Parts: sequence; C-alpha cells; structure tokens
Amino acid sequence: MGKRWRKRCETREERGPSGLSLLPWLLMGMGSLSHLISGEAANPWLGMAGLLTFNTLYIAIVFRAFDKTRRDTRTTWTLLASLAAVTFALAGGYGREWLLLFPLLGLALGAVARGGRQLRFLTLPLVVAVAAITFWRDGWDSIGIVYGTFISTMVTAAILALNETVRELRATREELARSAVEKERLRFSRDLHDLLGHTLSVIVVKSEAARRLAPRDLDAALGQITDIESVGRQALTEIREAVTGYREGSLGTELDRARSALTSAGVEPVVRRSGPPLEPTAEALLGWVVREAATNVVRHAGAARCEIVVTGGPDRVRLTVTDDGRGPLPGPSGSGLLGLRERLAAAGGTLATGPAPGGGFRLTAELPATADTSLA
Repeated sequence: MGKRWRKRCETREERGPSGLSLLPWLLMGMGSLSHLISGEAANPWLGMAGLLTFNTLYIAIVFRAFDKTRRDTRTTWTLLASLAAVTFALAGGYGREWLLLFPLLGLALGAVARGGRQLRFLTLPLVVAVAAITFWRDGWDSIGIVYGTFISTMVTAAILALNETVRELRATREELARSAVEKERLRFSRDLHDLLGHTLSVIVVKSEAARRLAPRDLDAALGQITDIESVGRQALTEIREAVTGYREGSLGTELDRARSALTSAGVEPVVRRSGPPLEPTAEALLGWVVREAATNVVRHAGAARCEIVVTGGPDRVRLTVTDDGRGPLPGPSGSGLLGLRERLAAAGGTLATGPAPGGGFRLTAELPATADTSLA
C-alpha cells in the first residue's frame, strides 16, 4: 500500500499541477452569491446568470491553461477576454463583494500567460482598469483588491512558469543520464570487442604455432606458450582497465604486438613510422586502429605480407595498413571497423577501406595530430 502511494505521488509530481489546483479559489465568489441570496442585489436573476457565466468561463480557461496544446490558442484568449468583460460588468454593476472576482481574473490571466510576453503587456492595463473600477465603486477601502489582483496574476504566472521549467530540467537531466549510460555502454562494447578480438586471435595463432613446433623444436614451442601466457596476462590487465574506463592505448606498443602477431601467423610484417611524436590521444586512437587491422589480417586476409606505415605531420597523421591477401570480404564491414570509423569521426578523423592497387586490402586512417578522443 505504501509503495503504491509513493508511486502515485511521484507520478503526480512528474505531471505537475493541473486545472483542479485553481478551482478552490472560486470560493472567493461566495460573497457575490451571498449578496444575491440576501436580496440586496438589483436584478438578482441577471446577477445569477452573470456569476454562472463567470464560473463556467473560469473553469474552462484554467483547464485549457494546463494543456500545452490549447493554452496559447485563439480560443483560450477569446475565453479570457470574455471572462474579463463579464468580470468588469459584474464588478462595475454590483460593487462590494463582486470586486473579489478581479483576483480570480488575475489567476486566470497568470495561468494562461505565465512567463510569456503577453503577461508584461496585459498586467499593467488590467491593474489600472481594476483600480479605476474599485475606486469608483468603493473608494480607497478597496486598495487591497487592486493589490490582490496584481499579486494573484504575477504569483500564479511565476509559480507555474517555474514548475514548467523544473519539469523541463528534470526531463533534460533524465535524457542526459540515458545518454551517458548509452555512451558508456558503447565505449565498453567497443573496448571489449577490440581487446578480446585481437587477444583471442593472437592466442589462437600462437597456439597453432606451438602445436606445429612441438614435435620438432620444443624450445620454440615453449617460447610460443610463454608468449600466450604473456598475452593472456596483458589481456586481463587491459580488460580491467576497460571496465574502469582508464585504458589508454600506445601506438608503439600496438605496433610491436602487431609485428609479433603477424610473424606468428606466418605473415611478413613491414612497419615504418615517420614524423614528429604524436599527442597521447592520437596515439591511443591509432593504437586501436593498428590492433583491429592486424587482427583482421591474421584472421581473414590469408596474406603473406603486411605493411604498416605511420606518417605524421604538423597538422594530420595518416596510418596505412596494406596486405597482399585475398582482399575485402563480401558484405558489410564488421562491427570492429564500424566502431573504429565512429571513433575517428568523433575525433575529426576518417577511416577508408577497400582493395589495394596491387591486390589485397588497404585500410587508411587519418585524424588531426592533436585529436581530442574524449568523445571516441
């Protein structure tokens, strides 16, 4: 029961106030009704019709004021103008308790106009007109009516505008939270794919090499097994870093790993690097590219030679990975290349893949030398 009540309260809080919250103020019109019932008012049937019309218009306006699709429409403003005409007619004709209808008119105006420019243009004329009518009917004793009309208009508009702003801020905060979760989920899925795809490929290649070498060269096979152990330990460390979001890649380290993985797979590696040192963020992003490209060569290319060239300049850096294998696979690119393309695009770079001029496959990545990968 308690949980259901809290949930209902939270839902009501999210929705905010409704037209029902302004209906109790109609009790201010009880004085007008009492004036009619006591028989002191002239033309009581006319006054009763006017009071009924006032209440009907007021209820219609306040409910439309809390509906965004109907609040700022011609119909709503027409109803508000009709309410103002009825209010001034009744207050001017009867005076006394009927002057209390003016603050109700202010409530309706504040609910419809809120923080809009109409509020600034209409409040002052309304207060001046109310002051003229009340002073004419009741003199200085009715100064409280003028003040009450002004306060009811401004306070209602301020409270409802503030409530609307709070709801918009709450919705924005929830959207930002969802966006942050999606961004972190995407980062983790990319890191996990790149880490495990490369690591498992290297482990498989070195395991096959160890199996082939074991019958004729036990020491070489043990060397491959040692490499497998080292790769596994490094993978554990990198996965922990990926989970916590603190992993930073190194281009030099990834080039060394790519050379080792390609050699173990029977692919001749050719690695060339030129240009000035890169910013850490650019190095990290290019390290991901080298890792994914080398993994694809080992797993899919069937190549005998792979050339990795890094060319840096003062403004941009280019990484090219070319192999002499069977060329691009049919069908769309895998999720690894898609993730790399998104990372590079977020950092202001590009990723191009396709057949190499002399046969095989070529991957070319470019990005600014001072790339910001905080969004990658």
